[in-house]
Amino acid sequence: MVFKKEIYLIRHGETEYNKRGIVQGSGIDADLNETGLLQADAFYQKYKSVPFQKVYTSALVRTHQTVKSFLDADLPHEIIPELNEISWGIKEGIEPTDEDNDYYAYILKKWQDGETHLPVEGGESPEEVVKRLTIGLEKILKNDDESLILVAMHGRAMRILLTMISKKPLSEMDTFPHQNTCLYKLVYDYETKNFEIEISNDTSHFEFLGKTADEELNLSANF
Repeated sequence: MVFKKEIYLIRHGETEYNKRGIVQGSGIDADLNETGLLQADAFYQKYKSVPFQKVYTSALVRTHQTVKSFLDADLPHEIIPELNEISWGIKEGIEPTDEDNDYYAYILKKWQDGETHLPVEGGESPEEVVKRLTIGLEKILKNDDESLILVAMHGRAMRILLTMISKKPLSEMDTFPHQNTCLYKLVYDYETKNFEIEISNDTSHFEFLGKTADEELNLSANF
């Protein structure tokens, strides 16, 4: 058993839905677009020498494609569906109207005001996501022989997870920024059962793409 586990936690690369400001949630299983593939390659170029023992992803293909180069290097891979993105219900995959954007602003404000029990119609609430993320995190932490792992997941789910491990109210989840392929480096102490966030929303790997690419790829979604 190891005493501490280092977790490189990243968000997936960009998809066309991200680019167009359309929520995907857990119901839209979109591929990375060209920008997303470049982002994923930039991350791999910077971190390919890190001796990860295992790669964990959600069940959605955009996380698999983000870490494909690591998987092609024959790293063990475990899919954990509990890491999937929040379900945005009836809003998933739909080009947003002004009315939709007003609704997103409304629900995000409600969550920020502490009403995290509220779901999007037909979708999940942040509190429901906490329940399944807790199961997913337990699956990762039970493998106490692994000291260094890579985890790829999704923006809103990442924000909820980071709030959980920081022991903050869910209403504060938007204080955690999350650009595509951003890195949060976490350290879990098995003795104290506490997490420390060592690196937040790092996209320094874009340096492998040059200044122009960095300007194009330094993107973030609101959700």
